[in-house]
Amino acid sequence: MIGYGFMGAAHSQAWRVAPHFFDLPLEPIMHTIVGRDAARTAAAAQKFGWAHAETDWRSVVDDPGIDLVDICSPGDTHTEIAIAALAAGKHVLCEKPLANNIADAARMADAAHAANARSIRSMVGFSYRRVPAITFARQIVAEGRLGEIRQVRAQYLQDWLVDAEGPMTWRLDKTLAGSGSLGDIGAHAIDAVQFITGQTLDAVSGALHTFVTERPLLGEAVGLGGVASTERGAVTVDDVALFTARLSGGGIGTFEATRFATGRKNAFRIEISGSQGALAFDLERMNELDFYDETDPAGLRGFRRILVTEPEHPYVSAWWPTGHTIGYEHPFSHQVRDLVFDIAEHRAPEPSFADGLQVQRVLDAAERSATEGSVWIPTFQ
Repeated sequence: MIGYGFMGAAHSQAWRVAPHFFDLPLEPIMHTIVGRDAARTAAAAQKFGWAHAETDWRSVVDDPGIDLVDICSPGDTHTEIAIAALAAGKHVLCEKPLANNIADAARMADAAHAANARSIRSMVGFSYRRVPAITFARQIVAEGRLGEIRQVRAQYLQDWLVDAEGPMTWRLDKTLAGSGSLGDIGAHAIDAVQFITGQTLDAVSGALHTFVTERPLLGEAVGLGGVASTERGAVTVDDVALFTARLSGGGIGTFEATRFATGRKNAFRIEISGSQGALAFDLERMNELDFYDETDPAGLRGFRRILVTEPEHPYVSAWWPTGHTIGYEHPFSHQVRDLVFDIAEHRAPEPSFADGLQVQRVLDAAERSATEGSVWIPTFQ
């Protein structure tokens, strides 16, 4: 695994736990974790359960004893690592967004397509697809219970950047992150909506804004070994992204991704309205799905709360008795479960790198629309 930060911790938890709750056809062995700082990487290896620690990702790509590389490092590193790993015959799990731009994402998708022909598999880490309520929502839509999809509303609201004196991080540097709220959390909204509806966003019209244009640099960022610094760095990504979208099935959607929604910590909300019904999901109530059936008698219509904890619901039978909820970390275990089964059973995993490229095209179109002032930008250009 490359990286030991937030996603490194979440993925490590998944690799540790999944084999104990799912009857996997292959046994994951947590061999090596890689980071740039030797001491911190060694500490992460001990904390998260990895047998070895390295500071050069090439060492794991070159190691014939390693079968899979899990990329949890910043976006600017994804392309080189993933392509090298696939060329070396390693399966690859890569965090989202796939890359920092369309050109790099296309190179990764091409490499993954060629590797797949050699039974080398790859997957993008859009973990929210594997929240049981979201997977169940996809099933409901696929069964036609919402009828024609007419409108989608998606919001991803956070507030961790509200303090203007909060320090610079790599997520605020476009060269490292590619974009701000748009790619960091907006990508999740795009993928989840496309996953649930089975449709693509074919054109978008967007607006981006940065509220705080410079922030204090951490001491270590300017070579002071953690000592406080008075230097400031330029914020080169968006703080908030808003866009409308046309769906391939003829519907329309509104999307909002912001890290300036004061008081909202991790509010990811999706509502889908169809001709015969509607669905609503809120990550802050991640074990629930609200469902409205327009075909009910008038006196019985209303959103019903479905507690997605029954054995019949996706993934849930592996965990706890009915009514006992799961948490944020569980979809990462579901991701491991599906990836391992796909590798063992010689299937191409989903979401694929091609799916990641498609999301990248939507991100790019939204950014170009905001920058150029265009009303609509097709996502296939």
